[in-house]
Amino acid sequence: MNRIVLQLFAVGVCFALGHALQCYECKIGFWNLCVTKVVTCAEGEHCYSGNGTAVGFVDIKMKGCLAKAECNATKDVNFSPSSNTTIYKLTKTCCNHNLCNSAPVISGGPLVFATVAALLMANMLA
Repeated sequence: MNRIVLQLFAVGVCFALGHALQCYECKIGFWNLCVTKVVTCAEGEHCYSGNGTAVGFVDIKMKGCLAKAECNATKDVNFSPSSNTTIYKLTKTCCNHNLCNSAPVISGGPLVFATVAALLMANMLA
């Protein structure tokens, strides 16, 4: 009888561990560039994709795990808690199945633009 209870417990633990949510994580990215890795969320967390704007014109991206209570909200991030100067505004949208906050698609357009701009700057400084 003890053996059956132990086997059921072992199967239950494996089942619980097998259902941990996996998400893409990107601490911070700009425009369409966000370097990601796969992480496992804690219990009560969902995957999220954050999109926002810094200083009025720089597109920023974030991805990762987020507490369910913080999902689908827009938040201003300030320099310090006592400051009302906003660094960026970010909207976090959640989903709750494995890798649902898909890895970003990096288009060639911004990379080409950055390369050309760097070459022009190098020619002007030389």
